[in-house]
Amino acid sequence: MPHQRRLLGLWMLACGALLFGGAFLALWLDARLTPDTMARTWLWLAALAPGTFGVALGWWLSHYLLTPLRHLRVQLSRLVANPQAQEAYLPEGWLRDMDGDLQRLRDGWRRDREALATAHADGARNAARIRQELETLVQSLQVPLILCDGHRRILLFNHAAEQLFKETATPLGLGRQLQTVFSAPSLHDAWRVLSSTREQHEVLVPLGNRWLRVTLRRVESRHGEVLMTLQDATASWLREVKGYSDLHGVLGILRTHCANLQTGLAALEQATADREIRHRLEKATRRDAETIGKEVSRLGEVMEHLTAQSERLGPIWSNDFWHSLATRLGDRPALVPIGLPAWFQGDVPALLPMMQVLCENLANFADTSILEAEACLGNRRVYLDLIWRGQPLSQGTLATWCETSLEELPLAPRIGDLLRQHDSDLWSLADADGLHARLRLPLQAIPRVGSPSPPPPPRPEFHDFDIANLPDPTQTLAHRALHQLELVVFDTETTGLELANGDTVVSLGACRVVNGRLLADDCYDQCVDPQRPIPAQSTRFHGLTDDDVRGAPTLRQVLPRFRDYVGDAVLLAHNAAFDMQAIHPLGSSVRFDNPVLDTLLLSRALDTTLDDHDLDALLERYALTIPPGARHTALGDARVTAALWLGMLPRLEARGIATLGDALKFQKRSGISA
Repeated sequence: MPHQRRLLGLWMLACGALLFGGAFLALWLDARLTPDTMARTWLWLAALAPGTFGVALGWWLSHYLLTPLRHLRVQLSRLVANPQAQEAYLPEGWLRDMDGDLQRLRDGWRRDREALATAHADGARNAARIRQELETLVQSLQVPLILCDGHRRILLFNHAAEQLFKETATPLGLGRQLQTVFSAPSLHDAWRVLSSTREQHEVLVPLGNRWLRVTLRRVESRHGEVLMTLQDATASWLREVKGYSDLHGVLGILRTHCANLQTGLAALEQATADREIRHRLEKATRRDAETIGKEVSRLGEVMEHLTAQSERLGPIWSNDFWHSLATRLGDRPALVPIGLPAWFQGDVPALLPMMQVLCENLANFADTSILEAEACLGNRRVYLDLIWRGQPLSQGTLATWCETSLEELPLAPRIGDLLRQHDSDLWSLADADGLHARLRLPLQAIPRVGSPSPPPPPRPEFHDFDIANLPDPTQTLAHRALHQLELVVFDTETTGLELANGDTVVSLGACRVVNGRLLADDCYDQCVDPQRPIPAQSTRFHGLTDDDVRGAPTLRQVLPRFRDYVGDAVLLAHNAAFDMQAIHPLGSSVRFDNPVLDTLLLSRALDTTLDDHDLDALLERYALTIPPGARHTALGDARVTAALWLGMLPRLEARGIATLGDALKFQKRSGISA
């Protein structure tokens, strides 16, 4: 029980005892002495005076001392958590004279914090510039990169690496141990080999149904960082083996028929007398020669197919293509894009010089300095049309143009070769107006509409080199400093509050705090099918209906994934006893045996004389602002709890609560165990 309630109870009990005792004494004396009216009045006043004095004294002390002290405690709590917080209460009662001193203390504290922040900003400006350049460079690389410190904790990863691990059970996250992402012993053996040599090491490791080629390089620094580059070896192998399989099939047939042809030619040289035998040999030789010709043609088709399926063919937005082509052409001729843009697939480095040659030939043919360019949608094709005022081209002219070699490209392919690479052709036709003609190039369409979406904003946190300064992960967790803990802050929304009577989870949300920072993009947010109707009174609280969770995984499916997300982190929740019971349903084999911190219990232990330790009251007490609508969702409440924890940290450290072990002991002082 908080001290305030205990004192209030004792005061009411004492005053009640004095009043009832005085009244009983007055009745007894009145019966024994039978005083007159004036004496009876004084008798009752004297008997009730102690109780009345106790009531008045309690109200007086509460109004002039206890309430001002409680308000002062709230104000100091806000200032410790957030020095920029506005004053919640001005000093009152007997503490009214402290207003000037507190104002000077508050202003001095704020000035010191501002001066410290300014000095820190000035000192870190150059580092911030370098870090920004690093972020831009690393995030633009298409090669997946992961940087780990000497203790195999993840310090940095880029967007390509994040996408590679997006569908895995344990996605990438700052501060996580490498072994929680990769369980392959071969990788950790390569790490040990790397520690004894400075040369890079390469190893194949499994990741789900794929194999990755991982190259490890030692980075020269005091923390012994290791840079890992990754490549999806399975995808590369599948692309190669399909092409090689087709080639080997064709080559096997060619070898067989070439051997038959050689044997037939040798027999022909000897079979000069017998005309029938010679006729049969000539027929067999002719058949082998025809087969060889067909297989050579098929070999060319296989090669063209391999080229067409190569990684060089990619999605192209027609507006981007016309802009690049116009830049190459300059004003010889000028290119004017018209019509609606579209997506198509092609080899841009080859298409651009080919289209440049065609545009220049068209300008000479039509004697014009302006060409219009349009992308027209067809049946599974996009037609790239070059339009001019005049007559269409003859097929003979186009055939001549297709023999033009493009000297700037490797091996100087002809335009016809590039058309076959794209499984395409060229033809010319007249427009319906009879005044214009166009040269048409069909290319494969892409089932995609709309203009290219802007690139997603860079992930808020994908590197934190300060993680390398954290203690060795083998250090006892209880001795780890609070600001160095890795915490998973979580919250649950349920069908009701009676978990022992069948209520269960409908939403599970969590976020991660690493090195004293709330990672905005490292979160877990999952709706859960409770396999029972959600009561309307619960829906009014968290907003989730039966339709929202229909088709979602069940709790038995969600808990193993959430266990992988938590890893070895410390769990943190507000009223953690309820949420821990929610993620330990009856019959579940998934156990969360991590240390558990509870902001409710910590708040009770910090402010034993204050009431209202619910989440909303604490947000007000610590002057924490949250976005509208952030409350009453599992992920939203988890993030709010994380912000509350970061606000509590300075107060805990000021109390001498420096380590996890200290915090676990301290929260037991609230009188409620998690």
